[in-house]
Amino acid sequence: MPKETFVCHNCGEEHDISERTEFDGRELCPNCLADRTAVCSCCGERYWLDEDAGDENTYLCRRCYDRNYTHCDRCGRLLHWDDACYECDDSEDRPLCEECVRDNERVMDYYYKPEPIFFGRGDRYFGVELEIDEAGESDDAAAQLMGVANQRDNHLYCKHDGSLNDGIELVSHPMTLKYHLETMPWANVLKTAVSLGYLSHQCGTCGLHVHVNRSAFGAHEKDQDAAIARILFFVENHWNELLRFSRRTQRQMDQWAARYGRKDDPKAFLGHAKSRSMSRYTCVNLTNSETVEFRMFRGTLKLNTFLATLQMVNAICDVAVSMTDEEVQNLTWTEFVTDFCRSPELVQYLKERRLYVSDPVYVEVEI
Repeated sequence: MPKETFVCHNCGEEHDISERTEFDGRELCPNCLADRTAVCSCCGERYWLDEDAGDENTYLCRRCYDRNYTHCDRCGRLLHWDDACYECDDSEDRPLCEECVRDNERVMDYYYKPEPIFFGRGDRYFGVELEIDEAGESDDAAAQLMGVANQRDNHLYCKHDGSLNDGIELVSHPMTLKYHLETMPWANVLKTAVSLGYLSHQCGTCGLHVHVNRSAFGAHEKDQDAAIARILFFVENHWNELLRFSRRTQRQMDQWAARYGRKDDPKAFLGHAKSRSMSRYTCVNLTNSETVEFRMFRGTLKLNTFLATLQMVNAICDVAVSMTDEEVQNLTWTEFVTDFCRSPELVQYLKERRLYVSDPVYVEVEI
């Protein structure tokens, strides 16, 4: 007597009738049942997996999610209503997980590194580390600063930094340059830091570090390496101008952002950089697997200087991805500032530092 079989509605394969499961009017084999459906962790009912409202740890049908669950408004984590905390913003209650509430109220350990949240649309993102000092490593101060920065989204967190006398490090999540300039409330963050008594430029301890995602320099490692090599060559070739731009002394550079040394072309530069001991205390730090870190800039609480620094990093990245090795080798500083430095904040700052071909301008005091 022939074996009784059925054809799976999903994969179209023939299977023994004993393996058949009927669901939602369809006959499914065991593999397709496991791959295409799930059992709700809350009510125990089976549903199609493409209708799942849970996460990688919790299967939820849409009905149970609507009745019992929500998501953290900052990090997107799945939350049971009983576990949600609330932040009132413009008369609207926003559910938050405990971790986001905690991280928004205190100074985190130096090694704290949350999952990055990317803000803005584009290929190039900038993560900022701004050190501020002389007013305490205070959870209260951190809460005030993050309260200003994170009114709408989880933009910023605060960390301990052992290189500071009595301060904290402000660390942003990755953002496009446009997002930094137009959406991130840097003006109010810096103003709040000043009102709390913090300094940055006026402390010999503080730096302003800018991370750029490596993927911004190409889809493949070979392309990324070629662009990074041009960055290293550009920085060394225009070291004196960038030293003046940075507001650091040569001694501070040697300690926190050392140069790699002169080489004849970009390719030789990258090989030289990779052959050195992998220290992060270099002008362009290559020890991070996902980012390139520009470490040469002195800290600041002056808004125009802060924005100009981001724009300078962006301009150097533009050079690296748009020019050939030979073109970078022949690029003069005057050609660079004329062709790549057109943002108003950057032009203003270059004029203040006597790095732009123009008449002298009034210079405000750094903070």
